[in-house]
Amino acid sequence: MDYTVNSTVPRDFHLLAFNNSKEHHHIIFIGLLLMYLLAVLGNLLIIVLVCLVPQLHTPMYFFLCNLAAQDIISVSAFLPKLMAITVTGDTSISFPVCITQLFLFITCTDGDFLLLAIMAYDRYVAICIPLRYHLIMNPKFFIQLMATSWILCATNAMCYSLLISHLSFCRLNNINHIFCEIISLVKLSCSDTSLIKTLITVDAPLIGIFPFGLILTSYAYIIYTILKMRTSAAKLKTFSSCSSHLTVVLLYGGTCISLYMKPVSESSQEVDKLLSLIYLGFIPVLNPLVYSLRNRHVQSAAKIVFAKYLLNSVEN
Repeated sequence: MDYTVNSTVPRDFHLLAFNNSKEHHHIIFIGLLLMYLLAVLGNLLIIVLVCLVPQLHTPMYFFLCNLAAQDIISVSAFLPKLMAITVTGDTSISFPVCITQLFLFITCTDGDFLLLAIMAYDRYVAICIPLRYHLIMNPKFFIQLMATSWILCATNAMCYSLLISHLSFCRLNNINHIFCEIISLVKLSCSDTSLIKTLITVDAPLIGIFPFGLILTSYAYIIYTILKMRTSAAKLKTFSSCSSHLTVVLLYGGTCISLYMKPVSESSQEVDKLLSLIYLGFIPVLNPLVYSLRNRHVQSAAKIVFAKYLLNSVEN
């Protein structure tokens, strides 16, 4: 009897999601809906502010705008489907949609790490060599940085997607996760997955550890520069200019370390689901709050847009 089916033939997978909490599905749905709306609206507000307010037309806010766009894409890739599963109980997900989720997840996750490293370099130049900031971080250079980041991440995601799409899968096609996560798909395959596993092994240091090392190096120089400043006021002002970025780095880094470096146990799969939900859903909600509550430039921009566009439209 044939126990495999070629992945080139369209078929459904089943996302088990939070199948152990069916009695609380209404509460889970409301929580997911609020998370999705807050993430999309909050990050959309950041994009609108950066686009409309000239004072925010700087490299740092250009990078922040890209981070907001990545957050919107990532939450839109998996939260609507997760909400549909929670409400209807229909766990099926087609193979093309599954591959699309995988592609967008890898693109945005890789992009987060590279973008945070680029933003750390921007803070390093602004604080450690401020007289050369505008010379180094010119529009052509930072646009090239972002374009390269998007292209590298999309290419990397496409490689994974093509490799997964050519695998054969066993008849048991239940994915015990909240989205089509690559490791879960590899476990279901009846094909030789050694190439994909090798790619993951090589990819992790390049996309994860290397950018994190750049961030640590940048902040080592930043802290050294701050410590050399003579007055406490100057130290506080300088540190506050990078505190929002540092907070986001800790949120992303802490969640990823918890997700991929925790010990394996019987309940590890349910913990993986919760940590993935925090990373993919909750952190995109926090990012706009971090950059608005802790940043007077964003707060000032919000007041300008509110006064210029909303109040004028009401008066007219």
